[in-house]
Amino acid sequence: MPRIQLSPLDTTHALFIIELVNSPGWLEFIGERNVKSREDADAYIRKIESNPAVDYWVIELVTSGEPVGIVTLIQRDYLQSPDIGFALLPAFEKQGYAFEAVSLFLNDFFSVSTNKEIHAIILDHNRPSIQLVQKLGLVFSDRIEVNGEQLSLYSKKIT
Repeated sequence: MPRIQLSPLDTTHALFIIELVNSPGWLEFIGERNVKSREDADAYIRKIESNPAVDYWVIELVTSGEPVGIVTLIQRDYLQSPDIGFALLPAFEKQGYAFEAVSLFLNDFFSVSTNKEIHAIILDHNRPSIQLVQKLGLVFSDRIEVNGEQLSLYSKKIT
């Protein structure tokens, strides 16, 4: 039986988003989003919902519906194919939830999308994320600079 399910992000997830984007891992590896209040979270979520290049899916526990993390798909201007991302609340890290969620998402993505390539851009010191994308079959393909920051680009192509 699956432990998690994915649901589209919406404003009902505002309190969860406040907690997630202010967690130590998010701040270190993704960056400050200045989401401190319910109003900030609602605005952040509406901005995501209004951007056709961005999709956020909430990872929820099947047993309780509790949100524990997110999977993101972003079509970035500097990449030809979308970038997959993920983040979990600290209490749910290192329990396999990210692997389950991203695997589920990628299976759906590759079965319905005409795009058969996916990327992940990761800071070099984010070893857990690098290990996870490698476990998912993405391989290092390039070093890129974005906003003055050096990132590693991992890719997976389905033929």
